[in-house]
Amino acid sequence: MATRKSNTPLKEYLFPFLDYCEIEKGLSNNTQRNYQQYLNLFFKWLERIKKPNLKPHELTSEHIWDYRLFIARTYKTPRGELLSKKSQNYYLIALRALLSFLAERDIETLPASKIKLAKQKNEETISFLDIHDIAAMLEIPDTSTKKGLRDRAIMELFFSSGMRISELVALNVDQLSMLKDNDTKRTYELSIVGKGKHVRTIFISPRAAHYLRKYLKMRRDVAKPLFINLRSKNPDSTRLSARSIQKMISRTALLAGVSKKVTPHTLRHTYATDLLNHGADLRSVQELLGHKNVATTQIYTHVTNKRLRDIHEKFHGGDDL
Repeated sequence: MATRKSNTPLKEYLFPFLDYCEIEKGLSNNTQRNYQQYLNLFFKWLERIKKPNLKPHELTSEHIWDYRLFIARTYKTPRGELLSKKSQNYYLIALRALLSFLAERDIETLPASKIKLAKQKNEETISFLDIHDIAAMLEIPDTSTKKGLRDRAIMELFFSSGMRISELVALNVDQLSMLKDNDTKRTYELSIVGKGKHVRTIFISPRAAHYLRKYLKMRRDVAKPLFINLRSKNPDSTRLSARSIQKMISRTALLAGVSKKVTPHTLRHTYATDLLNHGADLRSVQELLGHKNVATTQIYTHVTNKRLRDIHEKFHGGDDL
């Protein structure tokens, strides 16, 4: 079908685009908010260059280049910092998605392929913990208290399942009703709705299940969320926030003597690295992490390169020929 020129300014397509992201693409609310934030910067930049009503067919490669220079050299975050190449790409990816949306509706505009992303290092640096660090962290919470049991259960579940923090925060008590069978040797399966509203299965180890049971048994409330803010007096805001969990994990790592910065994502990285180090194949790890593309999972492979080199040196007899 032939494309058509539209006299509607680019900025007027923001909300139809966000509706498309929700309804047709099934993107999460968080992703939609991010896209809105990233595109709003582009629209502010159009105002800055005195083209606030630029139409889709008027957008050129020169505009894109100038915008790339702006986000790379001029724009600063609220903290006064320039954007990293990775962050710059988030803004460019959002703009590319908007152009793809317009093209899908046969509206003439610059092809999305004309927006090139900033080159990053081939290997993304990831932070993960030694298994001894994990063990030290797990011993920090006082499990004779409700808060200590909750914190231990959170960390056990993170390391057992490799969940994202958003997925863990969203869990409700009724999703773990299968733990009532008190089987101390069973690994439980749980279906969750992950990133992009994709359903995937995560696994709860017998040890993680043990601490989840103890935590739930100690609770005397009827609140819906699995992990709750024990200080909250408002029944409508009992769900523990991601920020609270991040602070708890950071504080626990500090008390355990872990020298590096530790976040919930560090535990996810550790989970993936541990699987690979014990022989799991990349496709399986991809599925367990809920990555849409195996390329995302490949950031972990260089972590295991040293192990592979050691195996090669130990078992390969090339020098004996």
